[in-house]
Amino acid sequence: MNRTFKTALASTATALATSLPSIAETTAGTPITVETLVDHAEMIRVADTIDAAVDAKDWALARSLFTDDIHVDFTSLTGGAPATIPADALIAGWSANLTEEKASFHLRGNHRITFEPDGSATMVSHGYAWNQMERGALAENGGNALWEVWGTYEHSFIQTEAGWRVDGMSFFATAERGNDFVRNTPGS
Repeated sequence: MNRTFKTALASTATALATSLPSIAETTAGTPITVETLVDHAEMIRVADTIDAAVDAKDWALARSLFTDDIHVDFTSLTGGAPATIPADALIAGWSANLTEEKASFHLRGNHRITFEPDGSATMVSHGYAWNQMERGALAENGGNALWEVWGTYEHSFIQTEAGWRVDGMSFFATAERGNDFVRNTPGS
């Protein structure tokens, strides 16, 4: 090995070693203590309730769990760029796509919450979802009524007078399968 390569390798190893605590914290989250147990449980409840409200098409309940403005990043599914939008616009988009004709199911687990010094928190979790629409099963629409996706969610939380609320939500898709017609076509 030449000296330049050895120096570059050592420099890279040092950089990786010094970044490991932040990587470990993202993977493991902040350890749960007596002081954080209730907040931890409440943030999981809020995120799970968003999923349940969306699947039940209870848009008022889903909206109540967000701050007025929310930073969103669904670019792994939709393209575009991350943006800060009114939560009302997020709910309007979801409700326009997930009408009565289209069923959905969202499931998340392996929640890891990191509490920040400013009092906010970030939750990272694995997610799975499907959309089902019988029209998708028609041959001219792809012949499959189901679309599925797997990935990682990231929710950012702030404490409000109403409790913990989501002020940021991202989804990073790692796999999807099924009929894009079902995914992309709003129900009627």
